[in-house]
Amino acid sequence: MITELLPLNGAFYKANLHAHSTESDGRLTPAELKEAYKAQGYSVLSITDHEFMLPHHDLSDPGFLMMTGFEMDFSEERRTYRQETKCCHLCFVALDAKIDLQPCFHRTKYLSPEKIARAKFDPDEPDFEREYSPECINEAIRIGKEKGFFVTYNHPVWSLERYPEYSKYHGMHAMEISNYSSIVSGYDEYNPRVYEDFLHLGQRLFVQGTDDNHNRQQPDHPKWDSFGGFTVIKAPRLDYESIASALLAGHFYASQGPEIRALWMDDDILHVECSPAVRIYCITKSRSSMAGYGENGAPATAAEFRIRPDDGYFRISVQDEKGLRADSNAYFTDELKF
Repeated sequence: MITELLPLNGAFYKANLHAHSTESDGRLTPAELKEAYKAQGYSVLSITDHEFMLPHHDLSDPGFLMMTGFEMDFSEERRTYRQETKCCHLCFVALDAKIDLQPCFHRTKYLSPEKIARAKFDPDEPDFEREYSPECINEAIRIGKEKGFFVTYNHPVWSLERYPEYSKYHGMHAMEISNYSSIVSGYDEYNPRVYEDFLHLGQRLFVQGTDDNHNRQQPDHPKWDSFGGFTVIKAPRLDYESIASALLAGHFYASQGPEIRALWMDDDILHVECSPAVRIYCITKSRSSMAGYGENGAPATAAEFRIRPDDGYFRISVQDEKGLRADSNAYFTDELKF
């Protein structure tokens, strides 16, 4: 029996779901960001400016979709040396184009008076007071999901969060397995171990690759932070409803460059097709993880792995000759038919 893990029908759409513009601390306007990403073959962009949700539907066109979003910050009390202050950042991406009210809003805090005057929020909701605690962060995740947002946990390394902090968060749809802006700034922000920690804790969440771009350097500078982390979404059409449905279903993968072109099960055999790779990993909850290689030293473009029900979960990671990765979401054996 065939089980499609990435749908066989539809098209792949390249997306960046974490970006900053001149509406917060980015250096490009929303229109400039749209044109830059479209020129690089992207089809979807969510401008998730800090604390400020502003729809950009006017920038969408038949070949490019703008999704509404924002990023929310929870920081511990400022220490004498700011760089030691831990924080948690969450991205909220609206799953319906009609959503225009910012959840978890405060009428006097976290934004400038000018931005507060421009923001749209539910006047019947009380002010959301933040604190750097798992209880408050989990409440924001719950509210975001309840209000129709796709919620992602961002860049744990840059945030100085370790297992004792992030292990207490739950309910988000996804986490960033890679964050390109952090990587080019010097952080080891490729986070498969954090993802494994969440999975071993019993959380069933997805992974995204993002830029988190601010574009403070010129495009030819090594610290230019666009086009190095992305999410590839498989959907029947490029419209808001189809892309949102694909996100909720997990029909996407995260990448720093390589492609996962097909992923399906034929009974208990997992089939993978990808761009040329040095190694194709099949990572499981158990010690039965596996790797696929090309023949006679040639790059691998396909692999097959036998999956057992007691593997718990499995996920694919494709590594190219540059060491860059593409990572699938985890798939759980108790949700599949063998």
